[in-house]
Amino acid sequence: MIWRTLPLLLAILLIGSLGALLYTASNASRDHQQALAEQQRSFEIIALARGFEARTARAEVTLARYVISLDPDTGRLFQDQWRGAGSQLKALHYATRASGWQRGNVDALQYAFEQRGKTLSEIGLRTTYDQKMAALARFHQAGKSQDLRRITALLDLVIKAENDRLRERSLAVTLAGDRTEWVGKTSQLVGLAMLVSILFAAWFANAAYADRRKARRMAELEAERADRLEQAVQARTAELSDAYEQLKNESAERAAAEDNLRQMQKMDAVGQLTGGIAHDFNNMLAVVVGGLELAKRKMRLKPEEAGRHLDNAMDGANRASALTRRLLAFARSEPLLPSAVDADALLSGMADLIDRTIGDQITVQFTRQAQGWRIFVDQHQMENAILNLCVNARDAMDGRGRLMLATGQAQVKAGEIGECEAGDYVVLSVTDDGCGMPPQVLARVFEPFFTTKPVGKGTGLGLSQIFGFVRQSAGEIRIESEPGKGSSVYLYLPRSTAAMEGPPDAIAFAHSPVEQPPTRILVVEDDPRVLNQTMAALSELGHLPIACDHPVKAAKLLAHNDDIGLILSDVLMPDMTGPEMVKALPAQYRHLPVLFVTGYAGDNKDSADFEGHVVLRKPYTLAVLGRALETALGDQNATGSRHPGTAAAAE
Repeated sequence: MIWRTLPLLLAILLIGSLGALLYTASNASRDHQQALAEQQRSFEIIALARGFEARTARAEVTLARYVISLDPDTGRLFQDQWRGAGSQLKALHYATRASGWQRGNVDALQYAFEQRGKTLSEIGLRTTYDQKMAALARFHQAGKSQDLRRITALLDLVIKAENDRLRERSLAVTLAGDRTEWVGKTSQLVGLAMLVSILFAAWFANAAYADRRKARRMAELEAERADRLEQAVQARTAELSDAYEQLKNESAERAAAEDNLRQMQKMDAVGQLTGGIAHDFNNMLAVVVGGLELAKRKMRLKPEEAGRHLDNAMDGANRASALTRRLLAFARSEPLLPSAVDADALLSGMADLIDRTIGDQITVQFTRQAQGWRIFVDQHQMENAILNLCVNARDAMDGRGRLMLATGQAQVKAGEIGECEAGDYVVLSVTDDGCGMPPQVLARVFEPFFTTKPVGKGTGLGLSQIFGFVRQSAGEIRIESEPGKGSSVYLYLPRSTAAMEGPPDAIAFAHSPVEQPPTRILVVEDDPRVLNQTMAALSELGHLPIACDHPVKAAKLLAHNDDIGLILSDVLMPDMTGPEMVKALPAQYRHLPVLFVTGYAGDNKDSADFEGHVVLRKPYTLAVLGRALETALGDQNATGSRHPGTAAAAE
């Protein structure tokens, strides 16, 4: 009885073992296939991210070429490339739809891509409307913007997360392979068991042998599939390497294009400045030179008339200084002197000046509806802007017509008027019934040195300076014009709640020097004419100057003159600047007060290089120089430092 049931029990045992083995093999194969599929998906996502990054970089390089060349075909190529990058991003979004850990990164990447697209579209639009300089400046800013760095950072996050997931999936593939190998070994053991059990049942041995052959075939198929996957991974890795090299080359090309853009801006600025302001400056210099020459002739016999000629020369110098201030305001290199100004009162105070400027053949109408709203602007620059607009209107009407100046109130939403932020604005408008402007002229009115007037009638700086002044005052300017129907210029300036202040005093001659105790002053200046003039001015103020024509000689002169109480130094000099010279002085001279004198627009009095010392701008008068010396010496006394002569005597 036992021998009869033993084969059945062995058969049942072997059949159960075979069933468990087949089930385990099926699960192992399914897990292995699933791990390989997920591994392939990770490679596809990484490839999509790299492709999106490469297409985005290629599109930005194409935009740079479009801004430089203004070629419409290049602009359309940029749009196609940018849309291709968007399609790549959609493919990436679709590929990661089932990956919850990637959803946030891809959504943030899509938002950053849309913001970047708006910025580049604005640059392309400016270029399309022939605003090359503005497009260049905007493209330069866009190269350093947060959205570009955010896109790169998000791509790195997507690739890093997918690489981490890829390592996990590679481990899963390895584990699945181990399980498959284990199934294979178990199959061999079962085959051996079947060979041993062949004595008990031939059919059982035959069945076990068939199962072993089947398991061997499955193992071979899995091995072949693994080989094919390895080849695919190698091919995709080679593609990614090629894409990375191409991206590096495109980045190098973009950097070279940016360098070329900066060089073009420098050369364009040099060419414009040398030809654009020569006319106005020569007129002002003619007034200065002629006034001084006439004063020299009349000094002995007619001193009063000589004084008037000197006043005329000083007025010409002030006008030249005002021109440089306006140019600096347009370039945003020199800060304005803003104060709270009533817009209605400003127009009322300029009524007589406007009437005298534009002539009697033009009827001027004023509409004041600001109703007490104030603007925070430099009043001198604001008056110049209004007067310049009136002069342009007079020329457009050929000296005969009607001119309307108006103020009003406006509540502006964000993005409604140019780059204006949301809030209350005072609107100042200048409207004429002159000849108007065609669209091609209207598109270029803010370009520096662009003018439609004949040679000698204008420099083309008026509207560009007004544009720079309004933008520096956080406002916006708009022009509406049609040929034959006149023009209207609207200035949107933010409302100010600050208290009213008066405009800064104008520079004038110092009729008497500022009386101060005589001080030994070391004058460091490389220009001999400026050095002689400064020495004479300090002597006129009662001080005792010591000349130093090179900054490297300062330490030696200080060592031989221990009674020096102040250092007056130019900022830009050969070999080293004034601040560098002061920092290089020995420690025993660092307590001396320093007065820096500069005529360079790029110097900022709040710069850390000046270390809190007083900064005096050129040109200056005796009165201004005296006040600057008083401030420098007063600041030194307030810190409790001893006068060097007193210190030497005490020691």
